[in-house]
Amino acid sequence: MRRVLRKLLIGVAVIATVVAIVGTARLVLPRTDPTRGVVKQLAFLRAEIEGGADHAAQQQFPEGYFFLNALYGLTWVQVGLADPARSADAAAEARWALDRLKSPDGTAAFDASLRPRYGVFYAGWTNWLRGGLIALQHSEAAELDEFTSASVELATAFRTAKTPFLEAYPGQAWPVDSAVAIASLRLHDDLVAPRFGRIATNWVAAAKTELDPATGLLPHQVAPMTTGARATSQSMIQRFLVEIDPAFARAQYEIFRDRFVGGIGVREYPDGVDGVADVDSGPLILGVSLSATVVTMGAARVQHDPLADRLGREGDLLGLPISGPKTKRYMFGALPIGDAFLAWSASARPIVAGDQPELDGGSGWWRGPWLLALWLPALILWCLVRFRRRRRRRRAH
Repeated sequence: MRRVLRKLLIGVAVIATVVAIVGTARLVLPRTDPTRGVVKQLAFLRAEIEGGADHAAQQQFPEGYFFLNALYGLTWVQVGLADPARSADAAAEARWALDRLKSPDGTAAFDASLRPRYGVFYAGWTNWLRGGLIALQHSEAAELDEFTSASVELATAFRTAKTPFLEAYPGQAWPVDSAVAIASLRLHDDLVAPRFGRIATNWVAAAKTELDPATGLLPHQVAPMTTGARATSQSMIQRFLVEIDPAFARAQYEIFRDRFVGGIGVREYPDGVDGVADVDSGPLILGVSLSATVVTMGAARVQHDPLADRLGREGDLLGLPISGPKTKRYMFGALPIGDAFLAWSASARPIVAGDQPELDGGSGWWRGPWLLALWLPALILWCLVRFRRRRRRRRAH
């Protein structure tokens, strides 16, 4: 029995050492271009979507079907822009995703009576994907016309509204959705012809008058009630605001990073504020929102912030990625929509805005607690092995 226990202890120590070595490599070794891993994730996601993962996601999240398909298409856009050799394939996949968004399943959760049609959430994200398809330079004339007409509809809705934040659902409005929509108008002006610059400029001016007084950031929700800034929406706002007004975006991002980014992730509520989890945030772990942390990685990438590398490494450490010859998935592929957000964030890049000045990433001491957590169990186990071995030798003598 003692021999069995000794072998079991050694086996556990070996496993702990291997985990520590792999984890250390993910924390400290230079990272290669993430595009290859993202393409593998997209292969996994395509198979999952074809198997009904988008319909399953709709049962878990209010916009699960929409987000899974939209992020799949938008990630392909980013891959195609980063690697022109993949642009034709990227355009085909983005078109496939866009068609799913325009299908009855894609519009089912939204109200066609709103202006723009189906609400600003649906209209903004769909138009951003349309623009991404145009940016890949493999689009057709009809797709360009559709992009322009959808942009005109959005611009008209903003021009005639009494507020900068349009409804996503009847009686409900979130500033983040309008930010995505305005970014799509900037994308139209960049790709097609200057047309909506005044709309975007007026939107920024109006949005600045609606900032959350507690943080100086855009609110989380403005209808039916106004609520303070939260990371679930802020991480997404910071991802798109740079495309609209880079200077305003940098100022907002620095506030966001200061108030929401902590030692182990991104807090759902600003530092010093307690709050509860809800359908927007998902489960909170010590106040940290996993979804906001993932999306913040993309926001950090477009802001040229080394924080993106840190969050990516921590994701690779905790997300248990499994990478095969053709596919890659996190958390054993149990939550495809999580993989979609990860892939979209890991490949994030500005489309309209130029490269932002690099932010100070601080020191690399953030790795210290992770390395300690990785190696301490292995060291303890090997000390136990050695202690038992020495005790056995004493008994033998």
